[in-house]
Amino acid sequence: QVQLVESGGGLVQAGGSLRLSCAASGPISSWPTMGWFRQAPGKEREFVATVRWDGGSTYNTDSVKDRFTISRDNAKNMVYLQMNSLKPEDTAVYFCATSVRLLAGSRRDYDYWGQGTQVTVSS
Repeated sequence: QVQLVESGGGLVQAGGSLRLSCAASGPISSWPTMGWFRQAPGKEREFVATVRWDGGSTYNTDSVKDRFTISRDNAKNMVYLQMNSLKPEDTAVYFCATSVRLLAGSRRDYDYWGQGTQVTVSS
């Protein structure tokens, strides 16, 4: 059983940037896909981005493509989400998760989750 801990959230003005980190208790190379999701108050948890073991990535194109970048460092057991040009609608708790599936864009596809880190973007 792997444990995931997110960090790097905070308060930022619109147009600013944040870099989220996810530290895993074990080798993330054991998990083909790592992902980031987010959940705003009163809303469903939604897909943000995923990255495969080989570095290939998929994004929520409509909302974050060209603004967010997901990456992983298998040697350090870390996953990152670089967020640029942040907007107020990006405000949410961001969760890191891991999946044994090669294609995993839905919450049900993931096996383990972190506790989340709060991102707040002011207008």
